Amino acid sequence: MQKKWLVLLVALVLVLSSVSVFAAPKLKVVLYVNGTLGDKSFFDSANAGVQRAVKELGITAKTIEGGFDPARWEPDIAQLSEGDWDIIIAGTWQLQEILEKLAPKNPKKKYITYDTTVTYSKGGLGNVYSILYKQNEGSFLVGALAAIVSKSRMPLSNGQKVIGFLGGMDIPVINDFKVGYEQGAKYIDKDMNVLVSYVGNFSDSAKGKELMLAQYDQCADIGFNVAGQAGLGLLDAAKDKKRYAIGVDSDQYLLLKDSDPEKASYIVTSMLKNVGASLFRAIKGTLDGTIKYGEAEALGIKEGGVGVADNENFTKLVSPAVRNQIKDLEKKILSGQIKVDTAFGK
Repeated sequence: MQKKWLVLLVALVLVLSSVSVFAAPKLKVVLYVNGTLGDKSFFDSANAGVQRAVKELGITAKTIEGGFDPARWEPDIAQLSEGDWDIIIAGTWQLQEILEKLAPKNPKKKYITYDTTVTYSKGGLGNVYSILYKQNEGSFLVGALAAIVSKSRMPLSNGQKVIGFLGGMDIPVINDFKVGYEQGAKYIDKDMNVLVSYVGNFSDSAKGKELMLAQYDQCADIGFNVAGQAGLGLLDAAKDKKRYAIGVDSDQYLLLKDSDPEKASYIVTSMLKNVGASLFRAIKGTLDGTIKYGEAEALGIKEGGVGVADNENFTKLVSPAVRNQIKDLEKKILSGQIKVDTAFGK
């Protein structure tokens, strides 16, 4: 009897050993950033989502910073496509054509792009999953908030009501923020003036500060930052002028409250574009088979793709009545009672 149990034990050990030897390898994911980390918004959020997948899903991942020289991007992504990565993540409209070129040549690889979509009608793109965001919905909410918070009925403004918007570039995705922001502000007050400036890129924070200082000098008392790393200049300008700011993509108050509490104190809230959450969702969906490659998906308030940051500073600066007013507007967007305009297709 004892011998029989010994035989069974040995057999069990052999089975378990074979399972460990032939266990499926970890999913290997690389995030390629066509810029640098440190923007405390868009790319940092993307990286955070991938790192979350490492911790919670047990994948292997690496983030590569491609810098701001466009000549590097295609060779870099081509080299990654030839490597042993299972998924190559590369977002923004600037990489769309590169993916349309490389993905058909590497049909065994999976590609995830975000904040843009490839043109699937070109063919050969069944291995690409595209994530779009309804940033116009979230921007409507912070535009309404900006109009409510604004006190710019100062003598210098000739009685006008003024808020600001700083965009990285004059392109559809940035203008989708702008359109929603303007609509939300005018929903609250049809006479609200929205000053608009574009940096011309997403990296020049000094120019972003200069442009926003000019808006504050024109009596804007709150500005919405939609300019990536260049938008950090808006936060600098808000601190210098002691005016309010609205962050973007990530909760910029939380990211700055320890390193620069004074600057953080002027950030009323942030319009969250939950890039990190969407990439985590895409990786998880790849593992469990719920994500459909060969398609684009748009994530808005309903899907948790965008929203308004609710933190201690938001609670401190914005009254419960106004916070409830913003929540009511969110419900109206979800129900279809409010239809938010978009810059796409215009």
